[in-house]
Amino acid sequence: MKLLEGAVDHGGSLGRARALFPNAPQPFVDLSTGINPHSYPLFELPATSLSRLPEAGRARELTAIAASSYGAPSPANVVAAPGTQILLPRVASLVAPGRALVLGPTYAEHARAAAIAGHEVTEVSDFADLANADLAVVVNPNNPDGRIVERDRLLALAAGLRAKGGLLVVDEAFMDVGPREHSLAGDVGQGGIVVLRSFGKFFGLAGLRLGFALADAPTAQRLETQFGPWAVAGPALEYGIRALADIGWQDAMRASLAEASARLDGLFGRFGVPVAGGTTLFRYFSLPDAAGLFSVLGERGILLRHFTDRPHVLRAGLPGNEEEWLRLESALAEWAARREDRAKGVEP
Repeated sequence: MKLLEGAVDHGGSLGRARALFPNAPQPFVDLSTGINPHSYPLFELPATSLSRLPEAGRARELTAIAASSYGAPSPANVVAAPGTQILLPRVASLVAPGRALVLGPTYAEHARAAAIAGHEVTEVSDFADLANADLAVVVNPNNPDGRIVERDRLLALAAGLRAKGGLLVVDEAFMDVGPREHSLAGDVGQGGIVVLRSFGKFFGLAGLRLGFALADAPTAQRLETQFGPWAVAGPALEYGIRALADIGWQDAMRASLAEASARLDGLFGRFGVPVAGGTTLFRYFSLPDAAGLFSVLGERGILLRHFTDRPHVLRAGLPGNEEEWLRLESALAEWAARREDRAKGVEP
């Protein structure tokens, strides 16, 4: 089965970018991910976070702060893990192999993880179809288009699945910058719901590998038992504890990201590329010449996310500094000029 062959193509691979655009100026401006380019401030770690095994008490402190930050009922409803990616097949295995339906198009790893867990996997475009699943997966806000499914619709779906022993998985990797009133974090105690939260995207520390599963207490305990002791590395514990408690930084960053995403919309719009969706960490564009835009920008060392199965769409993250903004503007201007020349019948 193709889904079991290996991890699918994702954004953020500079090695792949160099192979695809060997003559591009470097360093690349990597806009192919939805990771915040303005990371949480680095700080000096205690030496023991590297020299000693993580303390169980420190791990409990992390889950308590995560429960408060995300709005989970209690720390007993929170499982900390070395990134949400490692949670996907474990969560999919919470129900016996059956019919897994993924609301798409979306992050491809959910389908692959469900297949690893033994499910027959289908991607569906109609939310109503998810009622027929044993395992239903919704990414909310969705990656890559930012689609939002309202909380009441998700709760109704969860109730129907729970009644037949099914499970609803809601991936809220981008809910830190989404409409938090539609999060199901506070509802996981009802059972039949697992919410996934990513730390690295909003805090810009993806390499730290930290993520969380929120679930009813027995399910959380079942997941935690699979990991055993020391699941989260000492440095990740320290950054998670400090950053999740730093409400002031989070509020200021949300405002800053909103301004930057509006600026990105305006810049692409100036060159005839209207935004079609997204979040404040990434923008989603749909245009006939998406492949051409991807290539021209890639040749100039600007890496966007292009989707081979949807050649008309692109996703763009946020530039991290003024130099990157200027390089993006220059590359867009070159693409627009080439497009105008083609319209006039002028050979490039």
